[in-house]
Amino acid sequence: MNKRRVARLNSLLREVISEILREDLHHILGTGHLVTVTSVEITADLSFAKVFISVLGEQPLKEAYCESLNEHAKQIAHLAYKKVVMRSFPKLQFCLDEGLEKQMRISHLLEELDPPPAVLDNPEI
Repeated sequence: MNKRRVARLNSLLREVISEILREDLHHILGTGHLVTVTSVEITADLSFAKVFISVLGEQPLKEAYCESLNEHAKQIAHLAYKKVVMRSFPKLQFCLDEGLEKQMRISHLLEELDPPPAVLDNPEI
């Protein structure tokens, strides 16, 4: 399959799934969670899609929310199928996107490695 088409489908599915989580399933999944669909990776044969989400909160909350989404994956796929015209809809798997947390951790470590200003001012070093 064309890489451009796969990229467009990834983007379209990200938008549609975000809309479904926000508008259609908020009563099942709860409204107290701030969830973002960060990306979707669909296979070339369009049979499987990984949906990466970012959830604001502690790790146990994130894992429980992701598990809940995986339990409702068929329902989410059915609702998305109604909004996206495809011959067959891929099976969805929700995964936590730890990218932001990793980025913040790396930034914090780099700040700790930064030498103090007094060392920078010393011409002998």
